[in-house]
Amino acid sequence: MSKGVVVIPTYNEIENIEEIINAVFSLKTEFHILIVDDNSPDGTSQRVNELQKLFENKLFIEVRQKKAGLGTAYVHGFKWALEREYEYIFEMDADFSHNPKDLVKLYKACKNGADVAIGSRYSTGVNVVNWPLSRVLLSYFASVYVKLITGMKIHDATAGFICYKRSVLETIQLDKIKFIGYAFQIEMKYRAFVKEFNIVEVPIIFTDRTKGQSKMSGSIIKEAIFGVILLRIKKIFNTL
Repeated sequence: MSKGVVVIPTYNEIENIEEIINAVFSLKTEFHILIVDDNSPDGTSQRVNELQKLFENKLFIEVRQKKAGLGTAYVHGFKWALEREYEYIFEMDADFSHNPKDLVKLYKACKNGADVAIGSRYSTGVNVVNWPLSRVLLSYFASVYVKLITGMKIHDATAGFICYKRSVLETIQLDKIKFIGYAFQIEMKYRAFVKEFNIVEVPIIFTDRTKGQSKMSGSIIKEAIFGVILLRIKKIFNTL
């Protein structure tokens, strides 16, 4: 059994799903994949079911009844992984904004002592391709804002390309995670930070999707802005 499982949430990713699965399974380091699909109307889950015949006991899928947010999809996937014997649990997007080859870098970072390895867009400058300037600035200054409010020394607090050691997910109380978008990514890192886990950033190049549609929305941005303040308040009053 592989020690690592890559959790990939999907909603209408029929254009990317087969390619991303093949890319992960083509790596020399062995990873399993769990797709958490929110009942995509475009046939994403049906295609994964077909691919399971080719990747037996390596490719898994959980289909939820409706679209319920990125954060809840990851928590669902994390709990699934913890019920099995995986030591390293990864977050990754389905749209190739995260290069599957970088999974190996994150894996090696955790194997060499990190508890959380973040695929970071901003640890060595701004490594983002094909984003409009407005989106780059929003993402970059969101991380600056998070650093200011929380005290975390993380350059890319909203990153969604991550490797967690099993012990981290067992410790940070997944049932208490409430946020679903950017704020979910921040909350996960902050809970790990508060528990004094070793968090490292691994430089990556982030490339915006070329197929399918972005799931970004104004409500996700709003959640992140106010969610960070709420996290800090909870920490101050020891209710995190």
